[in-house]
Amino acid sequence: MADEGQKPIIVKRIKKGGHGHHGGAWKIAYADFVTAMMAFFLLMWLLGSTTKGDMEGIANYFKTPLKVAMQGGSGSGDSSSILQGGGQDLTRRNSGQVKHGDTPAEKKTYDLKAARAALEQEEKGRLQKLKERIEQTIAANPLLQKYKNQLLLDITAEGLRIQIVDEKNRPMFAMASAELQPYTRDILDVLGLVLNDVPNRIGLSGHTDSTPYVTASGYSNWELSADRANASRRELVRGGLADDKILRVVGLASAVHLDRKDPFNPINRRISILVMNKRTEESLLRDGASLDVPADADEAVKAVAGATGGGLAAPARK
Repeated sequence: MADEGQKPIIVKRIKKGGHGHHGGAWKIAYADFVTAMMAFFLLMWLLGSTTKGDMEGIANYFKTPLKVAMQGGSGSGDSSSILQGGGQDLTRRNSGQVKHGDTPAEKKTYDLKAARAALEQEEKGRLQKLKERIEQTIAANPLLQKYKNQLLLDITAEGLRIQIVDEKNRPMFAMASAELQPYTRDILDVLGLVLNDVPNRIGLSGHTDSTPYVTASGYSNWELSADRANASRRELVRGGLADDKILRVVGLASAVHLDRKDPFNPINRRISILVMNKRTEESLLRDGASLDVPADADEAVKAVAGATGGGLAAPARK
């Protein structure tokens, strides 16, 4: 028992040691590396997306920071900024990302002349279709087909011109008066409905031949041609044409013949209906003097027609 009590007490201490990779120091180093790489790629992205002008401004700032800061402008911000020394104007609001650089923004330009020419070409096509529609209407209407030789359609510089002319044995009006013949009313009634479907404004002019005609009271071909133009206007409106679409009604007597070689030809006695193009309408509204005179008419005739709406030409017969 005594020997057993003398046995030494042995204490075993176990040292727990780990391999190097079980420590936490490497995590800090790795985090620093990732941060540096992210900063590097961010720098590369900024350099790639920055314009040449901005980079030069930044370089100037680092070369002479005090000078750039005092003067403002490229490198320190917009020189028009309210902040001294430049910098971004905090009072401005930009929607979306704005890219500043040394290349000014491209300004859009519009060729007004080309645009106007395109519109005129489009309008010319519309008038051509209207001409074809009227011709088809005449061909399909047995009543009007009998008078197709008295209906002349052509496109002029002013628009679509529709002329209703006299024939030798088929006058449009009663002799020396503005009373419409029944067949003339039929023609105008059909035209009134067709012309009301287009947006263009309308002008009417009355014409006579050169046969002298004057009454004791001084009533001449000037008054007669104007009265006949107005009688045609009233019939167009009665046939369905809106009254506010008519922009001009004039009487030209014998000033502008259709057959210049024979001033007494019955074809010179006519009513001319002009479906105006936009240029003619604007000119008339602006100047108030555009008349239904052919482009190849003598300048003297144009001057007389424009100044008087009837003029000093020789009196003529209906």
